[in-house]
Amino acid sequence: MRPDNPPDVHAGYFQLQDHLAMDFRLTEPPGDTPSDNPDSPLFGMLGELQVLEHESQHLLRQIGERDRVLAACLKTFSKRIDLLAQATALQLTSDLGSPMPVVISEAGLSFTTDTPLEPGQWIALRLLLSNVTGMATLARIADCRQDPASGHYTIQVSFHHSETQRQLLARYIVQRQAQDIRAAKQNERTST
Repeated sequence: MRPDNPPDVHAGYFQLQDHLAMDFRLTEPPGDTPSDNPDSPLFGMLGELQVLEHESQHLLRQIGERDRVLAACLKTFSKRIDLLAQATALQLTSDLGSPMPVVISEAGLSFTTDTPLEPGQWIALRLLLSNVTGMATLARIADCRQDPASGHYTIQVSFHHSETQRQLLARYIVQRQAQDIRAAKQNERTST
């Protein structure tokens, strides 16, 4: 029997309501070490590209202070890589379908589905976080509740991901939060 108060996989973390293209499938429990989902190398590649882009930004600024021509050349190469990442992400989006409403945090994800999933089961999860950022990870079902009105199931999953994936997700959440704050301020200015 389930407790009346379901576990909250987001407890202690900032929660972001979003719309993400995603898919999942049941899988075996992972080994001891969190890692990328080996079944989704393109998603892993998109995530790694985003991490590398973030890590190289301060180096590019330092180069720009000393050699503007070299910095401009490196920025052009970076834009070319971004275009390839966007093309890959567009292809992946068409494979995943339309974005769906979710609640996401560094620790987990909540979403609705027509199919119940048993707490304790594991899923291989693929998420497209932005037009250039994908993440493939394993997640454990923490809770499954049916909404009597709609018949849909609200699923909460707890991520089992690497530190790199956690950092990628944390940056995404902070960036989206900043976008939401800017949009709210802009709406406030235009409505007054």
